Amino acid sequence: MARRVGRLLGALACAVAAGSCAPPDPPQEEGRVNVVATIGMIRDVVENVGGQHVRVVGLMGPGVDPHLYKASEGDVRRLFRADVIFYGGLHLEARMGEVLEEMGGRTAVAAVTTGIPVDQLLSPPEFEGAHDPHVWFDVRLWAYTVDVVAQTLAKRDPAHASDYFANAQRYQAQLRELDQYVRAQAALVPQEKRVLITAHDAFNYFGRAYGFQVRGLQGISTAAEAGTADVQELAEFIATRRIPAVFVESSIPRRTIEAVQEAVRARGFDVQIGGSLYSDAMGNPGTPAGTYQGMVRHNIDTIVRALLREP
Repeated sequence: MARRVGRLLGALACAVAAGSCAPPDPPQEEGRVNVVATIGMIRDVVENVGGQHVRVVGLMGPGVDPHLYKASEGDVRRLFRADVIFYGGLHLEARMGEVLEEMGGRTAVAAVTTGIPVDQLLSPPEFEGAHDPHVWFDVRLWAYTVDVVAQTLAKRDPAHASDYFANAQRYQAQLRELDQYVRAQAALVPQEKRVLITAHDAFNYFGRAYGFQVRGLQGISTAAEAGTADVQELAEFIATRRIPAVFVESSIPRRTIEAVQEAVRARGFDVQIGGSLYSDAMGNPGTPAGTYQGMVRHNIDTIVRALLREP
C-alpha cells in the first residue's frame, strides 16, 4: 500500500504540473476555501458551517461504500489541490487511510471524529480495540464534529472565523431538534418491537442512543462477506421473535438481506423488507435524503412505519 500511495502521489505531482491526468475539476473560486470531504455526511457539515466561504467537493457519492472505496488518481489530485481535507477517521475510509495520512504533510487534514469523547465511542470485540466508525447514527455524537469543522476552517481562514462559529451554533441547534425528533418517533414503537435488522452492523450507535436492539448480517465493515451460517442464525432469530421487517441499505447489495428473507420463509414465517435505509452514504443531491438531516429523518420514519406493522 505504501508503494501505491507513493506512486499515486508521484504521478499526481507530474499531472498537476503538466495539467493532465484526469478531467479538470470546476475552477476554484477566488477567496473561497477549497475543501474535500470523503463522505456525504461530512460534506453536509462542511457546507452548513462553511456557507458561502467554502467550495466543497465530496469524494464518495450516493450508494458508495466507504469501507471498500479505493482512491483513484483523480481523487488524489483533488486531495492534493485542497486547502482543507475532512475525513471520518476511526478506520471508516479503510483503504484510503494511508493516502490521507500522506496528505497530512501537504495540506490541512482533519478527522472530524476527533472531537467525540473517547469514552462515548463503541469498541466491538471483532474490531480488536478499534472503534465503530458509524457515529453519525447518534445525532448527539455527530454534533461534536461541527466544532471540529468550525475550528479547522477558522484556522485556515481566520478572516471569516466569526461566520464559521455562528454557522456552527445554528447548525448544532438544528441537530438538537433533529435528535428530539428521532427520540419522539422511536417512542412510538413499543419496547418489545424495537429490533432493527439490517444488511451490516452499522446501526449500533443508533441502537444505543434510541433504544433499539440491533442485528446485522455482516459485521461493522462490509469488507468481510456473510456466510451461510450467518444467514441461518439471523433467520432463526427473526422467525423465533416474529420480527415484522428487515431493512436493506442504499450502499449494500440488496441480495444480502434477501437471502435472510428467504431463509426466514423456509421456517414458516414471512418477514417483510421494511424499506431501504441510508447507512454509509446519503441520498442523491437535491433530494431530502441528500442532506444529513433528511437522511436521518428518512431512516427513523422508515423504521417506525415498518416495525409498527402487524407480522
